[in-house]
Amino acid sequence: MHATLPLKTIAQQLKTISAFLLLLLLLGGCAGQYISKGDKRFGEEQYERAIEFYKQGLGSAGNAGEVNYKIAEAYRLSNRIAEAAPFYKAALDANFRKEDAYYYYGIALKANGQYEEALRQLQDYVRVGTSPQLKAQAAREVENLSTISTILKKSTPYEIENLEALNSEASEFAPYVRENELVFSSTRGPGKEYMGNGEGFLDLYTATLTDSAAAMGGAVRPYENINAENIHDALATFTNEGTTMIFARGNQGTKKGRRNVDLFLSNLRSGAWTTPQILSISDREAWDSSPAFSPDGKTLYFSSNRKGGLGGNDIYKTTLDDKGRFSTPENLGPDINTPGNESFVSVGPDGTVYIASDGLPGLGSLDLFRIENGKPVNMGQPINSPGDDFGIYIGEGNIGYFSSNREGGKGGDDIYRFVRTDRKLVNFFVDGILYQQRDGAGQQRTVVPDNTVLLQDANGKVLTMASTDANGQFTFALDSASTYSLVSEKPGFFTARERITTVGKMPSQQELTKDVNEVRLTAELVLNEIVKEKAIVLENIFYDFDKADIRPDAALELDKLVQVLEDNPGISIELSSHTDARGSDVYNEDLSQRRAESAVEYIISKGIDRSRITAKGYGESRPVVRNADTEEEHQRNRRTEFKVVRIQE
Repeated sequence: MHATLPLKTIAQQLKTISAFLLLLLLLGGCAGQYISKGDKRFGEEQYERAIEFYKQGLGSAGNAGEVNYKIAEAYRLSNRIAEAAPFYKAALDANFRKEDAYYYYGIALKANGQYEEALRQLQDYVRVGTSPQLKAQAAREVENLSTISTILKKSTPYEIENLEALNSEASEFAPYVRENELVFSSTRGPGKEYMGNGEGFLDLYTATLTDSAAAMGGAVRPYENINAENIHDALATFTNEGTTMIFARGNQGTKKGRRNVDLFLSNLRSGAWTTPQILSISDREAWDSSPAFSPDGKTLYFSSNRKGGLGGNDIYKTTLDDKGRFSTPENLGPDINTPGNESFVSVGPDGTVYIASDGLPGLGSLDLFRIENGKPVNMGQPINSPGDDFGIYIGEGNIGYFSSNREGGKGGDDIYRFVRTDRKLVNFFVDGILYQQRDGAGQQRTVVPDNTVLLQDANGKVLTMASTDANGQFTFALDSASTYSLVSEKPGFFTARERITTVGKMPSQQELTKDVNEVRLTAELVLNEIVKEKAIVLENIFYDFDKADIRPDAALELDKLVQVLEDNPGISIELSSHTDARGSDVYNEDLSQRRAESAVEYIISKGIDRSRITAKGYGESRPVVRNADTEEEHQRNRRTEFKVVRIQE
């Protein structure tokens, strides 16, 4: 019999429930208000404010997956893709199924240097995505990521340092040396906040160069008559001995303000810069920026997303005639421009063009490239990093400057100085060929095209992967004094594994003939066909007389079989031991069984499942050499073998 609750108790419980429901409604209402405000700011491209509102409403939002996606998108659209990664992941974990989230999550992982995870994410998207455009972009990124190993191991003869005295907690980038002044762009100004990313509006600044990076920054000055209030002014280039300046101006803060960036010109007259005038080649409907003059001042390069390009932003050039008129801009074409973004162009004193790109194979969102023989060449580490690396200035001699938002910086973007070193560098590579070998004496090895090869470190961690070309060839860049494994799989074949090492292979400085040298190792990987019930001899498995204990030398050989079983988890084997014909049949059978069981127990002790391996002693019943006479023939009969007895489909 149940006791009846007093009416007072029931009323109290109803009151508590009502208060709880009211709290939920209030929280839901507040969350909805925050999300609504975030949506409004997002639509106005005020991404920093949108992020603030979304985060305020996230905790009590009923659609957390969608809100996390919006936060991620706000970070991405304000050029902070690395910060978007955890929010894309949270959106996907909450089963928010917007297709581009899968793609951009992979891009965000790459921007954080999580290359293996990024590769898997983008490979998955290539397989299951439905957007033709995003699938094409993902396929390009997968191809680009396959080169990461080579770029990571490519040493360049530079030492870099952060200009800490010059940099601030804001962003500083796009350095340019004019006379003895370092001209750069920064959001450090005290003016109005730019709602796109929460920093200040960009202005041009200058500081006196010193021999010591630690001494710079004490006298940073804004450019008078150039910087306009609440408008971005940045990315200056100079010609006519520094008396003509072209720079980028735009982003008035309107809803479509991110797209109205144009090139402006100013001249130095009587010690003052003239009022900037828009350049005739600017496209009012496009984003025109990052100008750079050639050393003779006759060619101007710049970046633009104008119609007719090959992707996002492309590099263009225009020439000046004797009257100072610019020719119609010319796209530099598909050898340099990609479906991604190419920008932050600069030109060295020898006329070499440098660009930043997120569409070419690189370590991060933006990498720096040098144009050699009409083709972009990644500048490698330490110039490039998983972050954005851009806006390089190549000076006379051994010193230059560039911009980066890499880890360890002082602000959003920082300016770094690099100095060319005298020490000659060595880049290690391994060039390999992948073969397959089918069973049968008449079958020759054949190359295996379009098959994945993994590069593992000494602990078995996958560092990177490559796909073999039409000739079965592949290449990896390697570190010095390191040991690796090359691994490849194919259904129906034993996993191929080959050890490669650079230990002890570093040439002396006296042997090196170039500033940057290559040492190329070679390797052959062979995929052998799996044939059930075919005996495979394990070489050098020896036992002491009349004993079944595993000797240290035998353990080394059995470890190789352990590796085979780990590499091929779908196979089960029989391990057999055989004796010579000397001694009685019963004795030999017992001894061989004990030896086989001892070997199996050793293998199981290394972590192989007992169900995958059985022991069998055959004694002298299955000799390789019948009627053996010599010790060599007896030795061939005293052997340990394994054969595949089951293959899990």
